[in-house]
Amino acid sequence: MGQEGHGRLGRATPGLSRAYDCRVTRHVRFRGPEGIRATTVEELPVAPLDADTLELPEPYELLMPLEPPEVWCAGVTYERSRDARIEESTIDVYSLVYEAERPELFLKDAGCRRTVGPGRPIGVRADSSWDVPEPEIALVLGDEGEIAGYTIGNDVSSRAIEGENPLYLPQAKLFAGACALGPALLAADGAAPEFEIRMRIAAADGEELFDGRTSTASMRRGFEELVFWLRRDNPVPPGSVLLTGTGLVPPDDFTLETGQRVEIHVPGIGTLANPVCRSADLITSNAESSGTSLGATSRGQSL
Repeated sequence: MGQEGHGRLGRATPGLSRAYDCRVTRHVRFRGPEGIRATTVEELPVAPLDADTLELPEPYELLMPLEPPEVWCAGVTYERSRDARIEESTIDVYSLVYEAERPELFLKDAGCRRTVGPGRPIGVRADSSWDVPEPEIALVLGDEGEIAGYTIGNDVSSRAIEGENPLYLPQAKLFAGACALGPALLAADGAAPEFEIRMRIAAADGEELFDGRTSTASMRRGFEELVFWLRRDNPVPPGSVLLTGTGLVPPDDFTLETGQRVEIHVPGIGTLANPVCRSADLITSNAESSGTSLGATSRGQSL
């Protein structure tokens, strides 16, 4: 599955496709007095408050750069991720998948029910004692399955639940606020670049709890290989997103807690920043405010 260069985003994101061809630039979506619009960072109607997070002043709000119909994830694509999973698990299946031809792939979300945008809270499960963010490069797939763009993804996970039994993976990965995307979409242009990824986690009082960095140069598998396996006999709709695995794992004595803030920075894309809250609170607050799904709250109306 090669990257064909200047692919257009799929029909699942018609507002983006009409607005621009995919070239090397950053694209965003925002809500303002005139509704939801898609544009480039350079053509925003107001200057961002921060050049990296792209946070906008009121009454504007930065949204996810697209609304993926499906969000998929690849696992154990970095050696660091393999080692961490082996340490947490009572059964070592992770060495096998790390070396195997077939990668680990799983569905993270559909319809944006569990995915939030920049600045919105990510969630942690009430029945998990050990939770972590997983900073990843997210591939955006075009009409023909080509890699049309890149954004930042956070695959929030329960290491406690997955470590108890690998068959609990869906429960470790799927819950309200389990995924974040943003702040911008970097359009693909030719061969996939190498991305540097930095993650910083801060406590509610600003104290730094974790600061680490990695590079996609350390990946065991390439982007095109992961896309090939994802689309093999699988009707993945255009505009879907594939998170490509994490190479940053906080130490074992760390767990996500409410009030913390996770910042994932990738040069050329920006910084995806999200506060942390309880998943149950996300569901409750959304039901009380609008009676709609979590995804609808975080992304607003469809384009």
